[in-house]
Amino acid sequence: MKLNLRVWRQKNGDSDGAMATYEVDDVSPDMSFLEMLDTLNEDLILRGEDPVAFDHDCREGICGACSLVINGDAHGPEHTTSCQLHMRSFHDGDTIDVEPWRAAAFPVVKDLVVDRSAFDRIIQAGGYVSVPTGSAPEAHATPVPKADADYAFEHAECIGCGACVAACPNGSAMLFTSAKVNHLGVLPQGAPERETRVLDMVAQMDAEGFGGCTLTGECANACPKGIPLPSIAAMNKEWLRARRKAAR
Repeated sequence: MKLNLRVWRQKNGDSDGAMATYEVDDVSPDMSFLEMLDTLNEDLILRGEDPVAFDHDCREGICGACSLVINGDAHGPEHTTSCQLHMRSFHDGDTIDVEPWRAAAFPVVKDLVVDRSAFDRIIQAGGYVSVPTGSAPEAHATPVPKADADYAFEHAECIGCGACVAACPNGSAMLFTSAKVNHLGVLPQGAPERETRVLDMVAQMDAEGFGGCTLTGECANACPKGIPLPSIAAMNKEWLRARRKAAR
């Protein structure tokens, strides 16, 4: 295939950016989207031009590093991550717009790379459990009801890619934060910090400058791991319960 790419180019966070147009030839339908960008960068390097900077790591849809808005959709037209999106989803002669995540809390570092350290600081505020030192405990020492285990695993699938923020018209991080809160909140191992966790993580989320949630649902639609929208309501319930308990 031959494709026309319009790619966001920005030297650094202090400079203005603009869309640059490139042609990419001999694109195989079996290529991933990132492999197609690799092909573009190889051509740019051979021409003595600066390659397009973009985030990636495992390229297996697990790490959450890849972060591209493709034709206006976070991660592109398929319900998957950018690295697992294949070029068979496009057609010969297509024009494809490639942009970084757009959110005030995710400033552009260069080109398609954004700073997502705000997520790290939300996790640092409470996304952990207290554990004693020493050897690992026996796996069955602390029974967990099947329904609670399933609920925790569902939310533990969040890979922190930020597609929820990029898709949200308000730039909200509620789905991400709720996944981390709910993942630990139902487990006995997470019980000691249950109240402080939700209060501290929501406070840090607000401090990072993410927008407010109006439950438009775009976050859940864009999430490549299927974190459900009711997760936000569950976190709100936890937050209210923790606030009431703290006020006593």
